Amino acid sequence: MATLPVYRWHLAPDGLATRRQLRALGLRPGGQDVAAQLERPRRRRGPLVAYLYRVDRARPVRPMTPGRAAALAAAMRARRTCPNCRTDVGYCIPRSLGMCVPCHDTPALSR
Repeated sequence: MATLPVYRWHLAPDGLATRRQLRALGLRPGGQDVAAQLERPRRRRGPLVAYLYRVDRARPVRPMTPGRAAALAAAMRARRTCPNCRTDVGYCIPRSLGMCVPCHDTPALSR
């Protein structure tokens, strides 16, 4: 098995892109293997690593279908619904709290 070429931050050659860069171009990796690795050094920890994919092998992003849009809307609605008061609070409920902020801040009367 061959090792991946490693490039330093901002020094990757043209024709390679990260997943986010591909997405900005309206592309996706499309099942291709990682072509290279990008490393950004840090002082006290290991380097940040990003994987690079070939742009010429990337495929277009699949279009959003009505079924996928409905599933995404249902998932987001579930993340916004408080399990305690059963209301849509309009924001994603923090997992650390497990309920909306007003329910968390209000002391329970019948515990």
